[in-house]
Amino acid sequence: MVVPNPPPATLDDLYRVEGKAELIAGRIVRDMAAGRLPNRVAKRIVFSLDTYATQTGVGEAFTDNIGYAIRPPLANGRESFSPDASYHAGPFPTNQWKFIEAAPTFAVDVRSEGDYGPTAEAQMADKRDDYFLAGTAIVWDVDPDAETVTVYRTTDPDTPTIYHRGEVAEAEPAVPGWRVPIDSIFD
Repeated sequence: MVVPNPPPATLDDLYRVEGKAELIAGRIVRDMAAGRLPNRVAKRIVFSLDTYATQTGVGEAFTDNIGYAIRPPLANGRESFSPDASYHAGPFPTNQWKFIEAAPTFAVDVRSEGDYGPTAEAQMADKRDDYFLAGTAIVWDVDPDAETVTVYRTTDPDTPTIYHRGEVAEAEPAVPGWRVPIDSIFD
C-alpha cells in the first residue's frame, strides 16, 4: 500500500499551531518550551527593548511567540521565524491578528539546555544565515551558561562581538542608541 505524502504546510496552517513553531520547507517545526533561565533572560531583553521602543516611538519589541512571515520563502524553504526576543522597526501588518510579513530588524536567540554541542552550533549558524538572507540586520546568540551575548551583524557575520559581565551590549545599527548592561540580563 502506498501512503501519500501530506501536502506541504502553509502559513495558514502555522496560524493554527499552538505554541512556538516555524515553517521550513513546508514542514511545521515545533520548538521546545524554554526553561526558567532562558525565559527569564529573554524577558529581560524584551523589557529593555520595549522601554527603548516606547521612549523613541520607533518600532516594537516582541516576545518569543511572534511570527515573522518571510515572503517569498528563502531558497531552503524557510517561511517564518519566531525568535526568543525581537525588535521590528516596521512596517506592521494592517491586520494586527496576523504575522509580521518581514524579517525582524533584530533577532535574539537565547540558548536552552539542548542548544550546546556541534549539532546545535551548526543549526544555530544555519538559522543566523537564514535571518541575514531574509533581511535581519543583527542577531544575538545569548548564552545563559557562559553569561555572554554574541552579536552577529549581516555586514560581517564571520566576525562577531562577544560581550561579558561588566560590559554593555548593543545592537547597532538595527536598534540605534539602545544599550543593555550584560549584568542586568543575567542577574
